[in-house]
Order: sequence, then C-alpha cells, then structure tokens
Amino acid sequence: MRFADAAGTVRVGLRDADDGIRELDGVHRVADLLRLPLRQLRERVEQAPKAATHRRPDVTLLPPVDGHTEVWASGVTYERSREARGEESDSGDLYDHVYTATRPELFFKAVSWRVVTHGEPIAIRADSELDVPEPELAVVSNAYGEIVGYAVCNDVSSRSIEGENALYLPQAKVYAGSCALATEITPAWQVGALDDQWVRMSVRRRGMRPFDGEVPLAALRRGPAELVDYLFRGQPFPEGAVLATGTGIVPGMDFTLMAGDTVEIEITEVGTLSNPVVRGVEPMSWLSEARERPAARHPAAPESGPAASRGT
Repeated sequence: MRFADAAGTVRVGLRDADDGIRELDGVHRVADLLRLPLRQLRERVEQAPKAATHRRPDVTLLPPVDGHTEVWASGVTYERSREARGEESDSGDLYDHVYTATRPELFFKAVSWRVVTHGEPIAIRADSELDVPEPELAVVSNAYGEIVGYAVCNDVSSRSIEGENALYLPQAKVYAGSCALATEITPAWQVGALDDQWVRMSVRRRGMRPFDGEVPLAALRRGPAELVDYLFRGQPFPEGAVLATGTGIVPGMDFTLMAGDTVEIEITEVGTLSNPVVRGVEPMSWLSEARERPAARHPAAPESGPAASRGT
C-alpha cells in the first residue's frame, strides 16, 4: 500500500489487520517493486519489519499505483457483460463476436495520478444519461508480465455514450473519476483459488439500496493470465501494469448512478472498495493538485473494512 505520513512524505508499506503499517525500508514507490521479478518482489515484501512503524489513523492512504504504472481494462469477459452491451447498443453482434473471439478486448483506463481510492469520489460524466459502476478484479503485473497481486477496481462507465457508438468507448471509459482502486494490493500468494472467490456490489442511495449484485469469479470467461499475456504482447510496461478483468455485474437499463450515491464493492480474499458519486469535472479538479501534494486529496480516505486489510 501507499500512504503519506503526517509530513506529507509518501511511503510504501504493508498493512496489518490491526491497522498497523510496516514501512518497507528503501522502497519509495510501488512502481519500484513492480520493476522486480516475482521472486525478488516477494522476498522484498517479506523483509518488512515485524513491528508496525506507522498507525493507520496517523496517515493518508493513497491509490496503490504510482510512477509510470498504467491501468488497463478488459471488456465483455462475462456472459452478463455481453448481454448488457447488446441491451444498450444497436451493435450487439459486435459484442457477441468479442465475447467468443480468440483475442480479448483490452483498452487503456487511467494513468496512475488519475486513479482514486477507497473513500474518495468517483464521477459520472455531465454529458451522460446512463451510468454504471463496474466492479472488477484487478490483476497487478510486474514488468515481466508476472501476476504479483490483486486489487478491487471500479471501472465506472457511461452506458449511453458507449451505446450510441462503440467508437466512443474511450469517452465512455476514460475521464476524471472513472477509475477507482482499493488502497491495498493483496499479494497473489495470499489469495486462494480465484474460482472460489466472489464479487459483490451494492449501491446505497438515501438510505435505500437500489441495486445489489454478485457473481462468482468462476464465471470469468478468460483467465487473468491470458488477459495479461495479450496486454504484454504489444508494448513494454517497465513499471508494471494493473489490468481490470471485466465485470459480471451490470444493472438493467432502468438503473443509472446519481450524484450522492455510494458504491460498495467486495471481492472475497482480495478487499473492499467504497466511493461516493459526484457528477462532472469540477468535483474532481483536486486530482491535478494531488499529483504533488497528497494533502490535496479530497476527501482523505476513511477507514477500510476488514476485508481490505490483507496485503501491500
């Protein structure tokens, strides 16, 4: 995990279940860890101090990506996602082909500084009429294309913009507030069989829950290793990459996110992620200043749930 201490210095450490944080000596960025082969990365993580060096109430948790690490995403990797794309678009056969094709759909999602984390706002576009959260397992890969960890991702999307024309996908998917990652990366060696894990999501609105859903990771048509392999075929990632693996939870066409909602996501054995929803660009303007000044993050991430306290 990344965090800023009381002086604003950004550090990297391991979070313990009791809210203690063990700083990794000599590691200044998560990107530095992702430059290492998996064996060396694991050794470096396991060399952390045995006793906590910081306490969670005294620090600001930051998104677990930095440097030149990029976030990418996969599309139409669950049957429900294929159905949903057909519901919103006149080009349903296009999504059917992507679902069954050998080559997966991969697209760029965010540079590291535009990623938000637990407790910080996600956004819906002001020029969109139909918007949804997309809860996804994120795979963290090092520079060698090895899977080193997992995280919880919310790939917030405009269904109306993508449905209008599939070529508008970048505008539907890539904008300020569209990408959230939980504060922790759970090391791959701490997670059991992925087919045994579940993704769950709830949307809270004025004391109600207008949407709840869950899906087993066993329903994922393409395995994480296959998706990472295709991602690394076309370009190098010298400081690693985060790849969201697609969503199997999509509300019906009668649901849209609204400003003031809160989206809560859990992936068993990986973590939790909760974000309030805002609308438009202005409420996300703090991201630019937060590139250099962690104290500008708005708001500071609150306490994470117990399921989010498993790893780096």
